[in-house]
Amino acid sequence: MDITGRTPNVPIKDFKRTKIIVTVGPSTDSYKSVLAMLKAGANGFRLNFSHGDHQSHAKFVKWIRKASKEYGKPVAIIQDLQGPKIRVGDFDGIINIRTGQSFRFKKGADYLRDDIIPLQYDISKKVKRGEQLLLFDGRIRTVITSVKDGVVHVRAQNDGVLVKRKGINLPDTDFKGDIITKKDRSDITAGVDMDLDYVALSFVQHSSDITKIRNILKSLGSKAKVIAKIETKSAVENVEGIIEEADMVMVARGDLAIETQPESVPVMQRKIIGLGIKYDTPSIVATQMLASMTEVPEPTRAEVSDIATAVVLGADCVMLSDETASGKYPIQSVEIMKRVILHVQRENPVSVSFDNLNPETPLSSAICDVVIKLANDLDARAIVAETQSGNTALQIAAGRSDIPLIAVTANSHTAQQLAVVYGVKSYNRPADKLAATKLTNWLHSNKVLKKHDIVVTVSGKYPGVVGTTDTIKVRVL
Repeated sequence: MDITGRTPNVPIKDFKRTKIIVTVGPSTDSYKSVLAMLKAGANGFRLNFSHGDHQSHAKFVKWIRKASKEYGKPVAIIQDLQGPKIRVGDFDGIINIRTGQSFRFKKGADYLRDDIIPLQYDISKKVKRGEQLLLFDGRIRTVITSVKDGVVHVRAQNDGVLVKRKGINLPDTDFKGDIITKKDRSDITAGVDMDLDYVALSFVQHSSDITKIRNILKSLGSKAKVIAKIETKSAVENVEGIIEEADMVMVARGDLAIETQPESVPVMQRKIIGLGIKYDTPSIVATQMLASMTEVPEPTRAEVSDIATAVVLGADCVMLSDETASGKYPIQSVEIMKRVILHVQRENPVSVSFDNLNPETPLSSAICDVVIKLANDLDARAIVAETQSGNTALQIAAGRSDIPLIAVTANSHTAQQLAVVYGVKSYNRPADKLAATKLTNWLHSNKVLKKHDIVVTVSGKYPGVVGTTDTIKVRVL
């Protein structure tokens, strides 16, 4: 989809380096809302497959692609799979839990008849004695005392009140690669038909989980990239291998705070962003970034500071969930987030660095390092990268330069996927030996760039061929 002829003429100084992902839902269930969020600053749209049906998601995909074309701005569409989301089943009333009390769980049980709390998912073959079982976002903590005949026996460690359909977390349980559910497989197939850009895998535990879903997508002919959601204790223990294998990584702070400890989340967030930079794996910071704006039109000071911290650390994206899916002020939430990002990147005097983040440097990475240094030495206005797969842009972006990075590609999926990468402004243009020159001419004529601006370009000898980046040029407009 070539949409550059209608690309909004945003001055290069106003390019966001950290991008914004929004979640669609009941509060934004119209084409007008989708377009408004895109204009307000959204770079990616998340479809939460824990809710809605395939028809409703397909409707949003149609609207997003239409808005992208109308406004002239590539955006990424992300399918967020539910994963093995374990919930309590249905029962009437409430169950009062007391410290030291023993009670039981079983899939499909009748609480009134059996005095066993029903589950929507059979965990009896996964869990073991001594493991933790957390209920209702960790508000009720229990330990498993035995498992017999499909019944899981637990003992409560604190008082609490349990109601139906509340979530369960199992931080000590190893699902042994069995995290892609039957529902997920159906949703993946539907997502392939919708031609989505990313698939986010929930409750990742090992790098092999990423390999497994990548193979499923490949077998279905999908071009989607894989996002690993770090939200389990096992993922924390295996985080570097997961990030090295994934195409993108999400700090899913909600379940992560339950499965580990809330105080560990900020430290883990910093580590994940740093490892993402090390392995050219873009990072997303998610959950409760502007939670108060689901009800009120202004954020708390803590929320503004939270967004600013993610920007300072060099996160590729910050994400809105309930704020845009079901909140009262979805468009305002996007606008606030953009304002914070732009202010921080203009005024922030702090440069964050991560220790020991340079593995052996391949040729392509060395070229990208030279491009950034040259652009800095020349005080260049922009770096322009010709890329087919997006890898060149990813490697330059990992350098976290303050200089805007413009990516030009003949691959529409690449343009959309790069829309949520740090500092990248992507354009979809036909493969051409002069693609970078033609694009900079267009940007100049549309006042994005101006006379005497210096631009550093990086390209390959064979346009449209992956892995041929070998040429650096300096151009004065």
